[in-house]
Amino acid sequence: MRTVRRRCGAPVRPIGHQGQRMKIVLLGANGQVGWELQRALAPLGELVVLSRDGAPGHCGDLARPDALAASVRALRPDVIVNAAAYTAVDRAEADEAAARTINATAVAALAAEAARAGAWLVHYSTDYVFDGGGTRAWREDDTPAPLSVYGRTKLEGEQAIRAAGCRHLLLRTSWVYAARGGNFAKTMLRLAAERERLTVVADQVGAPTGAELIADVTAHALRAARAEPALGGTYHLAAAGETTWCDYARFVVATARERGVRLAVREIAPIATADYPTPAARPLNSRLDTRRLREAFGLVLPDWRTGVRRMVEEITP
Repeated sequence: MRTVRRRCGAPVRPIGHQGQRMKIVLLGANGQVGWELQRALAPLGELVVLSRDGAPGHCGDLARPDALAASVRALRPDVIVNAAAYTAVDRAEADEAAARTINATAVAALAAEAARAGAWLVHYSTDYVFDGGGTRAWREDDTPAPLSVYGRTKLEGEQAIRAAGCRHLLLRTSWVYAARGGNFAKTMLRLAAERERLTVVADQVGAPTGAELIADVTAHALRAARAEPALGGTYHLAAAGETTWCDYARFVVATARERGVRLAVREIAPIATADYPTPAARPLNSRLDTRRLREAFGLVLPDWRTGVRRMVEEITP
């Protein structure tokens, strides 16, 4: 199937298909997850990509909630997929108003428009809504207790969606990466080429989760939920297994070396979170229990190493 992509507000129309298909408005299309969503959602219908710098009447800027709502109202989509967010975790500590506007106020506006139009809203949240205590994987019904401005504003966005009463899929994920753009693996490989010793945090635990996986699961879940609306709700979406940032770095370096990449690093040493202070507190336990998602949609989520290995193969010669 061939698609034609246009500027903000212009539809990406599947060519060669007959009949009525759903209209999907996508926000955050240039981010890691949004970029993959353009591919994954294309077979489901007419994809309308809204960007921040579009023409009047077709605004995709979450920093302008009223204009954003007006654009969505004019487009009358069947589905709104919001892959945009304020994700600068440390900067948010000093920029709370902007983070709240994008992560909560704009999300509330999208949820209100979805409820008004009878549309579905797909939205992404984070393990940062939890305090990171304990060692058990977080379940969807566990009580949130965010440690940072980022986590609090993402939680407020979740609450706004539920309060609006719109049909929704709210997908919490963690440790997101993609071959496109900057990421942890690229940073580790760059440093490993320059230095003989690296120190990496080893007391935060989670599962690196690829944007490709998130996008593909989203498309599958959306198609199923539209056919069976009772499937709507909150789900945890992460790759299987768990690791630390330190062991993640070691795996990336080992995989690159298997591919013949020459690196200077001789040691990747573990350090504690306390040894690497940041403006925003990070949860130590980012494990997410994905059983509800897997059982509801009949999915098998691959081990985190599968996606990371593929990503390393893409970004190395």
